[in-house]
Amino acid sequence: MATTRLSSKKLRERTKARQGSRPARSKAAKPADTEAAVKDDDTYATGSNAPTTGELNLEISIGRRVRHLRQRLQLTATELAAEAGLSPGMLSKIENGGTSPSLSTLRALARALNVPMTSFFADFEERRDCSYVHAGQGVLIERRGTKAGHRYELLGHSLSGDIVVEPYLITLSEDANPYTQFQHDGMEFIFMLSGRVIYRHADKLYPMGPGDALFFDAGAPHGPEELIDRPMTYLSIIIYPRP
Repeated sequence: MATTRLSSKKLRERTKARQGSRPARSKAAKPADTEAAVKDDDTYATGSNAPTTGELNLEISIGRRVRHLRQRLQLTATELAAEAGLSPGMLSKIENGGTSPSLSTLRALARALNVPMTSFFADFEERRDCSYVHAGQGVLIERRGTKAGHRYELLGHSLSGDIVVEPYLITLSEDANPYTQFQHDGMEFIFMLSGRVIYRHADKLYPMGPGDALFFDAGAPHGPEELIDRPMTYLSIIIYPRP
C-alpha cells in the first residue's frame, strides 16, 4: 500500500512555520501520538516545559529530547521519521530509549528538526562531584600511623566513580615516631610541604624536603623512616579501586 509522504521542502517549510507562532492545533491527535503525549505529561515538570532529567541513562535522555522537540513542532512520528530517512519503528525505539542512535542518525534528526545536534544532550548531565574543605576544617581520621603520632586530616573524598581518591594533610609533630609498615591497595602520591624526612618505599630510601614529591605503588611497605626536621607536613593522595 502506498503511503503519503511530505516532500522534504514542504516539511522544512512546515517545521519553520511551527517554530514561529505555533498556534493551537485543532485537529485531534492520532492515537499513537496521544499515548506518547500522555506518557510525556509525567516527564514535564519544569517551568520551561522541558523534561526533568532524574536518573536517566543517555539513551533515555536522548529519546525524551527527540520526542519533546518533535511534539513542540507538532510533528507526528511518521512525519519526522520520513524527513530523517528513518523507519517509524526505529524512531519509536529512539524515543523510548530502546537503542543508541548513531551519530549519522542524530545528525539526520537534528537536520529534520532544525536544531543543533548538541540539543539532544541538553537534558543529560553526568554527576560531577566537587568537595570543598575550608582551611583547618578537614576531618581528623585515625589510621595505622595515628599511634606513632601521625595526624591525618582528610581534605575531601570522591562520591562516585570507579576509583576512590583520598587526599590527606599529614602532620608529624615533635613527638611523632618513624613508621615504615604502611601497606595498602592502590597508588599513593606524597608532596612535602614542610620539614625534612627520609622516606622508605620497599627497599629504597628517598630524602624529602619542601617541594619534593614521591609517587608509588602502595602495595609495598612504605613510610617515614627518619624524621630529620620536625614538625613536618606533607600532602598524601591515596587512589584505589572502589570496592
